[in-house]
Amino acid sequence: MARVVNLPQEVGEPDQYGVVGHPVEHSWSPFIHGMFAKVAAQNLVYRLFDIHPDDFRRETLRLMTGGVRGLNVTLPHKQAAAELVNELTPRAARAQAVNTIAFFENTTLLGDNTDGVGLITDLEQNLQIDLADKRVLILGAGGAARGAAPAILARGPAQLTIANRDLGKARQLVETFARFGPIEAMSYAYLSTQNRYDLVLNSTSASWSGETPPAPSACFAPGALAYDLVYGKGLTPFLALARDAGSGRLADGVGMLVEQAAEAFAWWRGVRPSTNAVIAALSIPLV
Repeated sequence: MARVVNLPQEVGEPDQYGVVGHPVEHSWSPFIHGMFAKVAAQNLVYRLFDIHPDDFRRETLRLMTGGVRGLNVTLPHKQAAAELVNELTPRAARAQAVNTIAFFENTTLLGDNTDGVGLITDLEQNLQIDLADKRVLILGAGGAARGAAPAILARGPAQLTIANRDLGKARQLVETFARFGPIEAMSYAYLSTQNRYDLVLNSTSASWSGETPPAPSACFAPGALAYDLVYGKGLTPFLALARDAGSGRLADGVGMLVEQAAEAFAWWRGVRPSTNAVIAALSIPLV
């Protein structure tokens, strides 16, 4: 069954939104969308819905038919959401993963993926990184990498490498996205023999548990940007590894989290909220 994590509700009849995941209590999405609603003068309430994977289809449909107008989707449901919806946006179709669902009055469920655009917006606008002709490495081949890869390839990097413990899983992503640009799969062990990368993104779950992904320090080019998609953990083991290896800049996933949420909010409400204040409120020093 879907378990709603109780949150303060607004007065009146606000539109209903939320995020589904398992677990989901750690999500900052209610705070983020609450701030967006205030600055954009939107009357809505946003809740957390903890749904077990076995119940995802039934309970998500129940929420939508029960009045919820839109949902964000987080782990482990992104690929299941792509199978649930009636129609995919082009970027969701490319990723074959959905992190945002909109419910229309004709009962159509439309799935989108705002992860890639959220990452690119954070890299280009907030961190002032030009990805053209850069060598980019993504650690991990899960849902986050699936959302990031086509967005990065659209920016014309010199090379995008997907490294994963299970090389077969990385190769599957390469086969999926090869038509979009120069992409290759690689084992972690082989990384130490390759050229260094200008941007290294950790999309694994290692930082959530305080572990270091098995990436060699040699993969960071001098002055490289190390970007951990995990947020709210401060200086993660991955970022500490990058710092000690001479990486010039460190960033966590707060900017991506907020920017992808803003994209979803704009898709639902027709107005894109400012993100600077939200990012500042959630940022933790990486020291």
